[in-house]
Amino acid sequence: MFNEQLPTISIIVPTFNRPRQLRRCLQALAALDYPRDGFEVIVVNDGGGQSLAEIVAEFEGRFCLRYVQQPNQGPAAARNKGAKMANGRFLAFTDDDCAPASAWLRQLATQLVTDSDKMVGGYTRNALHRNPFSITSQLLIDFLYHYYNQTESRALFFTSNNFALATERFWRIGGFDETIPLAAGEDRELCDRWLDHGLGMVYRPRAVIYHEHNLNLLSFWRQHFNYGRGAWLYRSLRSERKNEAVHLEPPHFYFKLVTFPLTMARDIRAFILTGMLFFTQVANGTGFLYEKLFGSEQKKKLPEREPLL
Repeated sequence: MFNEQLPTISIIVPTFNRPRQLRRCLQALAALDYPRDGFEVIVVNDGGGQSLAEIVAEFEGRFCLRYVQQPNQGPAAARNKGAKMANGRFLAFTDDDCAPASAWLRQLATQLVTDSDKMVGGYTRNALHRNPFSITSQLLIDFLYHYYNQTESRALFFTSNNFALATERFWRIGGFDETIPLAAGEDRELCDRWLDHGLGMVYRPRAVIYHEHNLNLLSFWRQHFNYGRGAWLYRSLRSERKNEAVHLEPPHFYFKLVTFPLTMARDIRAFILTGMLFFTQVANGTGFLYEKLFGSEQKKKLPEREPLL
């Protein structure tokens, strides 16, 4: 029998041409320390050309698993598609290249029992410890969580691969904004709109997932270039909603971001990571300007999402 003290949760996993990573994700979800009848997993294939039916079939019977396909529309639309199919009282979001720890869902659920009207986010760890590009991207997320979520009970930002919230409240604010077709900026926009509705956010760092984003120099540039594009989309939507000019973070934010590794050490590795974080901001700024200048011409075109190698 299902433990009534733990809520029912629908886990939404968008995927695009990453079968190996999806299998790893589903293996981790199959090992969750949570009652089998207390959660379901909904995998949404966002127009990927690779067949995933055999991978999904491997996990049938191990937990409640549903699989659906849609034409490529971007991760925001894929997450909304999965949320529309959900039966759970709460929604939890992760990505196909993430492997939640066994206690992940229980940690989120425990917080949701106490704070059912809030968004609850967990902590992401890099699973590729020898990849300098993956390390740097994770370091950027660590800085953002350090900057925005210093007070766990009054958090301000979660990435879309690790948070949960009430299904009813998710739809009350309109779900993910599907006019953001990139895997960038859609989570910032949702969090900002959530807070604008007077809703709270709680950071639960013990709800851990392991992120396997295998980057090389080109994909590293593309990732942060797209983050810049997503930043423009997010900030322009925010300015429209609030009827104000587009604002950036203050200069000290970017200085603290780039020098974040130096707050932990002053060795050669810290200086290298500082240089790589500076590189991310060059890519980010380039993407931001690109989207500002040329994005309206491509508004109806979805960017090609590069599968991991």
